[in-house]
Amino acid sequence: MAEQPGNQTPNTPGISETELRESKVDELRERAEKAGVSGTSGLKKDELIDAIVEAESGGGDGTGAGAASGTAEDELRESKVDELRERAKDDGVGGTSGMKKDELVDAIVDAESGRGGADGADETPDDLGAGPDGGHIRTGAETSKSLKYSQEVTSTDEEPEREGRSLATTHHQVIREWAESRGGVPATVPGTEHGDHLGVLRIDFGGDNDDLRHVSWEEWFETFDERKLNFIYQEQRSDGNQSTFFILESPDREDA
Repeated sequence: MAEQPGNQTPNTPGISETELRESKVDELRERAEKAGVSGTSGLKKDELIDAIVEAESGGGDGTGAGAASGTAEDELRESKVDELRERAKDDGVGGTSGMKKDELVDAIVDAESGRGGADGADETPDDLGAGPDGGHIRTGAETSKSLKYSQEVTSTDEEPEREGRSLATTHHQVIREWAESRGGVPATVPGTEHGDHLGVLRIDFGGDNDDLRHVSWEEWFETFDERKLNFIYQEQRSDGNQSTFFILESPDREDA
């Protein structure tokens, strides 16, 4: 009998950690949800892998498919409001500061059951693709020095030339994977809208910032492309630690 590829977890011959580590974050999140893991939107790649191994090996306490939804609401109603608010944020629910306990419970149940009742909790395609410019940076009269000296990234397979390297892209899936691997959720600043269009774009990395409203990636990238923005970011800081640094820049208007 052929052996499973990669490292196998003890007593779980059907689970290959090597295969899991080669998977994309979206693939891991989908697999975790199918295994009954809740709150996947706030999990990083290593955390998703651990959760999948635990759930599929039967090590979790009632995390099999359907188990979470069967007891979730009762458990939620026994939680404190602050705990509910934090969990709702992890699930991508926006506007939690103004919600009462019942509203928080309903929003969490909707988000974690995949019904998409909360802002930004609707389903998105597994791969958003490159976008209209194929991932290539947009240049113009006001192109900044930061952009000129950044490494252009046009594929999810590209790696930084060195730690701390400034990177730039318009590739939708590259931006999404970078953000979600850090627990980031697409967001906007309420009150900055232009008619029916989103205002200032942000990525919420799970802080206590109730001034942001979570949106879908489709909405976020529609505005990103309409304004012809570039995404300048880092994978790692110069000390090798993971970085959440990014800026959005317009080559036609340096202050985007």
